[in-house]
Amino acid sequence: MKQIFLISLMLALCIVVPAQTPVSPKATRLVLMDFRLDRNTPPLKIPAAARKMVLSKLFRRYLTDESKCNRNFEGTGTDPLKAARDAGQAVPDVVDMATGSFTAAGQTQTLYVVSVNECNASHAENFGTKRVAIFAGQQLVANVDVDFKNTILKKTDLNGDGIDELLMSAGDMHQGVVDEVAGLLEFPNGRLRVIQDLGSVVEDACPSEAPGSTSTAAVVSFLTGVPGKMPKLRVENYEKKCTKGARWRLVK
Repeated sequence: MKQIFLISLMLALCIVVPAQTPVSPKATRLVLMDFRLDRNTPPLKIPAAARKMVLSKLFRRYLTDESKCNRNFEGTGTDPLKAARDAGQAVPDVVDMATGSFTAAGQTQTLYVVSVNECNASHAENFGTKRVAIFAGQQLVANVDVDFKNTILKKTDLNGDGIDELLMSAGDMHQGVVDEVAGLLEFPNGRLRVIQDLGSVVEDACPSEAPGSTSTAAVVSFLTGVPGKMPKLRVENYEKKCTKGARWRLVK
């Protein structure tokens, strides 16, 4: 009996336990951008030759000095800014750039943000349109309007498809209040796709020095752990008073 028990025990120890299915790592929430933090980044230096190459590819004719604008120019039609561009009444400038794979995976490309600065464009028109131009070497592969966004905040590839996205923003000031809106954009096949419009991410009334002024700023985050799927960004708004030592508090 004892011998049978020992044989059974030896057989049981020899049984190979099948490997378990790997468990996916637990999703983690990461901060993509914290707009409460100061962003004192130095102006980007773009070589004059690159600037000239970009502008010559985008515009048949343009001005290099704002003083040469025709102040009496009035564009016809429903889009006066386009009329100004078509007439060469613009003083464009390259204001930001990034390198990566923007139109398709595996590409080596340079993306430029261009402030068109159409002559006579008003404050309500954000002083002119903003465009993104994407180049492969010196070949222009994309030229799209980006709804007045002129600042690259961060380059990402959140879904891991090899195509880079850009977190971009546009800022403005009126009556001492600083406003900033942002969105996550991508350019598959050279076309603009707004992955997520984040809306207002900063509203800072502190520069106005008005009594009771406050500053509101967003923290943008996302969940990891879902390969191949674009995560939805979460926007949490914080507010603080415009007094020394004031702390941020979650409001939304």
